Amino acid sequence: MWFCSQIGAREHYAVPRILHRDGRLGALYTDFWAGRFLRGMARRSQAKLLRSFATRFHPELAQAAVASWNTRSIIWEAGRRNQKGGQIYESFVKIGAAFSTGVRGKLSRRRDLDSKSIFFAYDTGALEAMEWCRERGLKCILNQMDPNRVEVQMVREEEKRWPDWSTQSLEVPEEYFRRREQEWALADRVIVNSDFCRQALIKQGVPAEKLSIVPLCFETSNDEQGIAMAKNHASHPKNKLRVLYLGQVILRKGIQYLMPAAKLLEKEPIQFDVVGPIGISAAAIACAPRNMKFHGRATRDQTAQWYRQSDIFVLPTISDGFAITQLEAMSYGLPVVATPCCGAVVSDHLDGFIVPQRDTDALAKTFQRYLADPELLRSQRTASLAKIKQFTLNHLATNLRSLEK
Repeated sequence: MWFCSQIGAREHYAVPRILHRDGRLGALYTDFWAGRFLRGMARRSQAKLLRSFATRFHPELAQAAVASWNTRSIIWEAGRRNQKGGQIYESFVKIGAAFSTGVRGKLSRRRDLDSKSIFFAYDTGALEAMEWCRERGLKCILNQMDPNRVEVQMVREEEKRWPDWSTQSLEVPEEYFRRREQEWALADRVIVNSDFCRQALIKQGVPAEKLSIVPLCFETSNDEQGIAMAKNHASHPKNKLRVLYLGQVILRKGIQYLMPAAKLLEKEPIQFDVVGPIGISAAAIACAPRNMKFHGRATRDQTAQWYRQSDIFVLPTISDGFAITQLEAMSYGLPVVATPCCGAVVSDHLDGFIVPQRDTDALAKTFQRYLADPELLRSQRTASLAKIKQFTLNHLATNLRSLEK
């Protein structure tokens, strides 16, 4: 029997949902769980914070054993939203410790735990509960979502290369790193979502034999698939090739290398749409070429529309634990141009291209290939729609069963 612990609606509760389907979920412990009354009240509310909490629910888990700390979580979230710099990471540590201590209390009152029980949790919110589990012989699986120190160091290098670009410098207290490292030491198995992340953790002292790569999964609706299939039969865009960058507009995501690549293509029939919360300075945005537009934050409905009206998705990331946007884009029939610093989704030349990180020229030349060969775009659209079938809930279920064995 598995006991899952997670802060937030990570991956739409994919892991506990799979376990509940198979009758192997003992309980889900989460910070906030929206019951019927709360969901109804949140939908009618004009308060953004309350409305966001309405999504902390999944109908597949309606009959599952779920424990949460709703009032405390609202206080946590309200306080965290106004924090900046190192305060954010200090908050992650405090919230993670408080949440994990609460989970430990819930586990201590159970009478159905034994040496065959498995405790599954996400990094930063697992330490206290894992200590309790290990003392009693339970197996512990930790999901580490990002490369930790390696990622922070890479971002700091970018801040030196591109001074005055970030709106705030990345400040991470040592306590944050130490907490995660203690969790790694306690875990019987550490899950990562990409080989990029695996290699980063090995550099930080995690034994290779303790690490398992479990890619994220993605669900798509029939409506989305139908739109993508219809789009796949469309001809090469008559006016401009539209390239979509969707995500946080920050140095970690590589916007500083996409911008000069776009400038190299100013005279070509190509448009770059940058969608997502802006985390670079106004002076940096002022350097953007005429063929690049910044659209700011988008709602979920607006995000879907951006995918529908684009031709290619670009992810010039410096560091990502996985980057689920790759799968989202492919579900709409978009080829993906990505770097190796994320989840292994793209098959180079088949459903997109892998370009070296920090390589402006490589990005520009890749887009020129699409401009020169309309058939390439069409064939990669078909391959993208096929690729998404390799990242389903069933594939995640298979990976979890392997871990259990």
